[in-house]
Amino acid sequence: QVQLVQSGGGLVQAGGSLRLSCTASGFTLDSYAIIWFRQAPGKEREGLSCISGVDTSTHYSNSVKGRFTVSRDKTINTIYQQMDNLKHEDTAVYHCTADVNPGRTCSSEHFTRFYDSWGQGTQDTVTS
Repeated sequence: QVQLVQSGGGLVQAGGSLRLSCTASGFTLDSYAIIWFRQAPGKEREGLSCISGVDTSTHYSNSVKGRFTVSRDKTINTIYQQMDNLKHEDTAVYHCTADVNPGRTCSSEHFTRFYDSWGQGTQDTVTS
């Protein structure tokens, strides 16, 4: 059974940094790509970053490229999203999810697919 537990995030001033964690159980990170999304009030869910299970290749949306970095620690089955130079418009609830189709490398398609298993979400607020 795929389970994802999130931690990290919180409140930060514009220009600051936050790090989100997503710890997986029920599978190993070699198997599936992990994708980060966010949803701000009144806006659609937005795909942000993806890290492939098979080769750790990554893919980012244009809105966060160069500011967000996704990585993993296989020893503790955890994915991180480091978020730097945060802006007020980055305020949102952030979720991680898993693409439970093994072997797929990350692409923009991961930001449009539907997923069944999600982390519980964290509210991240950037004050201006």
